Amino acid sequence: MAKAESKKADPTKADTLKARLPRGFVDRRADEIAAQHRMLETIRQSFELYGFEALETPFVEYTESLGKFLPDLDRPNEGVFSFQDDDESWLSLRYDLTAPLARHVAEHFDAIPKPYRSFRAGYVFRNEKPGPGRFRQFMQCDADIVGAGSVAADAEICMLMADTLEKLGLSGQYVIKVNNRKVLDGVMEAIGLSGEDKAGQRLTVLRAIDKLDRLGVDGVRQLLGEGRKDESGDFAKGAGLAPDAIERILAYVSFQAAPDAEGDRMAFWEQFFGSWTDVVGSSETGREGIAELHAIMRLCAAAGYGHDRIRADPSVVRGLEYYTGPVYEAELTFPVTNEEGQTVRFGSVAGGGRYDGLVGRFRAEPVPATGFSIGVSRLFSALQLTGSPLLEGTAKPGPVVVLVLDRDNIADYQRLVARLREAGIRAELYLGGSGMKAQMKYADRRGSPCAIIQGSNEREAGEVQVKDLIEGAKAAGAIASNAEWKAARPAQFSVKEDEMVERVREVLARHF
Repeated sequence: MAKAESKKADPTKADTLKARLPRGFVDRRADEIAAQHRMLETIRQSFELYGFEALETPFVEYTESLGKFLPDLDRPNEGVFSFQDDDESWLSLRYDLTAPLARHVAEHFDAIPKPYRSFRAGYVFRNEKPGPGRFRQFMQCDADIVGAGSVAADAEICMLMADTLEKLGLSGQYVIKVNNRKVLDGVMEAIGLSGEDKAGQRLTVLRAIDKLDRLGVDGVRQLLGEGRKDESGDFAKGAGLAPDAIERILAYVSFQAAPDAEGDRMAFWEQFFGSWTDVVGSSETGREGIAELHAIMRLCAAAGYGHDRIRADPSVVRGLEYYTGPVYEAELTFPVTNEEGQTVRFGSVAGGGRYDGLVGRFRAEPVPATGFSIGVSRLFSALQLTGSPLLEGTAKPGPVVVLVLDRDNIADYQRLVARLREAGIRAELYLGGSGMKAQMKYADRRGSPCAIIQGSNEREAGEVQVKDLIEGAKAAGAIASNAEWKAARPAQFSVKEDEMVERVREVLARHF
């Protein structure tokens, strides 16, 4: 019987892994990282001007410390990346920067000054289905005041949001909208929608209010009633409210008139909040919320923030299961084109509110807190659309590349690199195995302003060739033939080794 031949695996045909990025995550290159750093530095300076101090918390927290709050989800226990530790404790990647702050404050409560002004910037993680503009890892930048129950703290947060957007070059292109959870609760109470059994209907009403900017009063009226059919013919079932309840809500959301620039702003707010008081009727919760909003507007107006920058707005209904009082949203008002080709406002880039219940989960006594969070990626996109010079910054040269022409003398080349670095000049030694032509191509791809060349003749003479790659590229466009190129040797010159640093600095100064 024939002996079966054994088959050996061919190492050249071994299976290789497919390089692929997980859905909902992105890679970022050096230019985007540098631009984002400049944006974050501007934000940091704004926060520090208000007396906020930096804090960094880890990516991972005990799952129980994160709590049940996920303000952007209807089902708050979903959306978290979790795993079990070796002691069987459950850990989770943080989904925002607020819950870790609450844990930190509670853990160090007696050691930190209160009120405690803190800001944090870092990545957060959401275990959600990714989509266009929706990522599983993204950066937030937060500022919070913990331990201050006064609405003066909420007013400070609104002013900080406005000033930060001003410093980012968005003057006249944003508005800080302010509402209050208590006012919304009062409206719901006034139309008979209080209580757990009406939770679903309340949510439908709030979602209808949230669409005011997009659908207008008539569209909201339909969603508060039987429902609305959109342009595609799809029908959205409404809240099924009685006509008098619908008119009460529309009276609440429709009073949007701006004060006359020359008029009495305080008188305007008296009229504005007077209309809201009629809507909430006898609800004590609603009246308390209106009083808080009125106080915030008075404080902002006294500090010179007009209606065009900070204003009360009934359409802000974000995070109502999370916030306990004032809520705010920073909306960019310049037009953009959406996926359907329609011209719309850019929309929200930051938001927050008062969350007096979060820190208190860890302590017996209540701990008031208020703050806001900037969506860094979305704000970065906004600055790109406005052509912000902040993102352009100053062109940064790549490293000077020292070519290696004689590998037996690599120590000599390393000595040249060391001289450049000691002088504070970015420099690198070519570490590949290719020849001179490939090394020059590598230097071009690295964005190098110049290359250092030293063959055996230059070494014996104690010299190097400095090749200005930027000037050389300009000259190359005007040279017609290879012979002409060799004769001109554009932007390449010999210098003594002792003069190398000075001449490289001259090249950098010329271009940067």
